Amino acid sequence: MRIRRSLAAVIATAALAGLGLTGAATATAATATATATAATATSPAESPTPGECEKGGGTVDRATNTCRGGTYNGQMVD
Repeated sequence: MRIRRSLAAVIATAALAGLGLTGAATATAATATATATAATATSPAESPTPGECEKGGGTVDRATNTCRGGTYNGQMVD
């Protein structure tokens, strides 16, 4: 009788632990998707300013008037 109770406790613990891992993986995937969507939604539709280009980690190429590197790589600069 004691073995059955111990075995049931072990199985229940394993089931709950597995359920927790599945829930954690799902929550992580949902958070990553929401973060990617938010980053896309906040991207400006207009050209960045030189200051925005530099804040995004890029440099302004004055010859072509574009942002090189960083967040706004390849976009025309106002």
